[in-house]
Amino acid sequence: MEATGTDEVDKLKTKFISAWNNMKYSWVLKTKTYFSRNSPVLLLGKCYHFKYEDENKMLPPRSGCTIEDHVIAGNVEEFRKDFISRIWLTYREEFPQIEGSALTTDCGWGCTLRTGQMLLAQGLVLHFLGRAWTWPDALNIENSDSESWTSHTVKKFTASFEASLSGERELKTPTISLKETIGKYSDDCEMRNEIYHRKIISWFGDSPLAYFGLHQLIEYGKKSGKKAGDWYGPAVVAHILRKAVEEARHPDLQGITIYVAQDCTVYNSDVIDKQSASMTSDNADDKAVIILVPVRLGGERTNTDYLEFVKGILSLEYCVGIIGGKPKQSYYFAGFQDDSLIYMDPHYCQSFVDVSIKDFPLETFHCPSPKKMSFQKMDPSCTIGFYCRNVQDFKRASEEITKMLKISSKEKYPLFTFVNGHSRDYDFTSTTTNEEDLFSEDEKKRLKRFSTEEFVLL
Repeated sequence: MEATGTDEVDKLKTKFISAWNNMKYSWVLKTKTYFSRNSPVLLLGKCYHFKYEDENKMLPPRSGCTIEDHVIAGNVEEFRKDFISRIWLTYREEFPQIEGSALTTDCGWGCTLRTGQMLLAQGLVLHFLGRAWTWPDALNIENSDSESWTSHTVKKFTASFEASLSGERELKTPTISLKETIGKYSDDCEMRNEIYHRKIISWFGDSPLAYFGLHQLIEYGKKSGKKAGDWYGPAVVAHILRKAVEEARHPDLQGITIYVAQDCTVYNSDVIDKQSASMTSDNADDKAVIILVPVRLGGERTNTDYLEFVKGILSLEYCVGIIGGKPKQSYYFAGFQDDSLIYMDPHYCQSFVDVSIKDFPLETFHCPSPKKMSFQKMDPSCTIGFYCRNVQDFKRASEEITKMLKISSKEKYPLFTFVNGHSRDYDFTSTTTNEEDLFSEDEKKRLKRFSTEEFVLL
């Protein structure tokens, strides 16, 4: 009886903390992000210039970004549309309970999983839609003002806490038909793009059956000793994403894989082997690959000598962003202007969206305005991501990045390296993965090391 009473107290405590976090991360104040007219803005390989065009023309209202000195938007609208089109994944509340816990929200602990999801989502957008794709409805999203957010917060806190004390939510599975939007688009290409747009987002739904949803990522994290409510570092998330992609059984996902660098080294033959893995007589095409490289940009603090390299990486069209942040907060870095990084912030609690229903709303999966942060505030632990469509793309990318690494490293060692051959050629212990265990013993040791070295994320 005593144990049962303790369990009930723990459950009540968990529910109260969840309700508090839901309120805390819903209380978001509107802040403007300032961009200079004198410097280009880079967003995942695309360059934008904000210049004077007409002194009487002002920046569109609700744009979420402001140009200094009353600057007029040269191609601000193009930048906004491109930025908003990136998939934004944030804290959510009231989703189906995570197995093995009483949690129905990831507020306060899931931010690195969310930034990892955003990086993977960008890789899938490149794979299925291409870098030139933008969401046709992107500019129709309006920023919520601070008053509406604030007035809604108290109601959300009360409702959230009451809901957390009531019965369990009915679990729905994401078995959706994505052809419901066909009638909306006359152009076959636009129709196909919209189907894949919705399909990609549905793969990240907060449901136990979503391939890259929070529930599945937490299941893979258990193999490295993590559980729901724990903090995850960028390197651990990289390995979780790799396992999630490897285990996904959707036909559309069989043409893409993930490679995670070992100790800051990318072994070219290992990557090519992964790309060539399931080649059959029916399908002779090599796989696309997302390369994830966990690195440290310094010791206790980020070394500013790495700034130019990070900017160079974000200038590449095949860069899918950086899982990083500042101490105690994880962000998804997607671009820069001057010495400031442009990012999407997962620390905003939104309501659960059931992606299994037809025509589920897309607006909460797209960020209405960018944020900026000084590079000096960046935590040194991060994971850099690249997308290569085929083996030829990988070879070209590795050569280009290697040149960039040599230039940026000056007389110091480069952040990471590409080397020819397999990892086993360099006397690394080769451990085969047991089918019943998603992580090998070698991977577990590496993940535990990353877990202790990385910063704590809230």
